[in-house]
Amino acid sequence: MNQLQTWNCWRVPVLIVRAPVGGYNLPMRINFFDDPLEMPRPREEVRLKQLGFFVYPEGRRVAVGFELTPFLEKPSIELAITNALGDPAGRLTVIEALETSFSLTVHLRDKTPTERYDVLALVYYGAPGEPRQVVHELTRSFDASRPGEQPMESET
Repeated sequence: MNQLQTWNCWRVPVLIVRAPVGGYNLPMRINFFDDPLEMPRPREEVRLKQLGFFVYPEGRRVAVGFELTPFLEKPSIELAITNALGDPAGRLTVIEALETSFSLTVHLRDKTPTERYDVLALVYYGAPGEPRQVVHELTRSFDASRPGEQPMESET
């Protein structure tokens, strides 16, 4: 590399380093991910890796923890909770998730509370007014009569 010393307007020496001919703007490969399995994935490969639940002591609220595979495009998630009688108990929609791991609280609003609740989670892409492209569907359940953290179930 060629080095050239010059003076700026304050009479302080400045070192200018010139790259060799042909070395300007050479393509660089910078890998920000150590694990190749954790590289951001295209929309067709985005999955809910884990779905966990924390039932609050009164049994009418539940914190839902999500863990997604890394993604290139921001996915949306829809969560539908039904009680043991099949009645809708809660619904949650996440529009264009920014993080791969996060949690949100859902209030259970069914008129006849039950112990067991079933959860259907959909990961999808789509703009308003367009058909959804569902890329992953996951079904889990939790027991609202047991306050505290419920075991997280991994996707197999």
